[in-house]
Amino acid sequence: MSHPKLLDSALFALLHKDDIAGFNKARPKDGPIDMRGGDFRGLDLRELNAEGVDFTDAYFRSADLRGVDFQNAILEGASVAHAQISGAYFPPRLKAAEILMSVQFGTRLRYDPE
Repeated sequence: MSHPKLLDSALFALLHKDDIAGFNKARPKDGPIDMRGGDFRGLDLRELNAEGVDFTDAYFRSADLRGVDFQNAILEGASVAHAQISGAYFPPRLKAAEILMSVQFGTRLRYDPE
């Protein structure tokens, strides 16, 4: 089991400074963005452009994810315990029950096999 970590990345640093607009502007236009295992606990990530971001095994405990579109992000193994998720879009392979279990009990998100 992995533990949340502070990533050595300029983009990650922008998110921890609550500079979501700066992150969205600085992110590469194409290709994946590696945020695997990142510690996003308690951050306000509203307005985040999560397109193509790999959040595998990330921690979002008590984060504000309202309205974030994660449809084309990777959330396998992430935890959204006690996060605010109203209006957030999740990848289609994440079932509602799986998301609810993670919010309520902190379980890791598991994709539904296709």
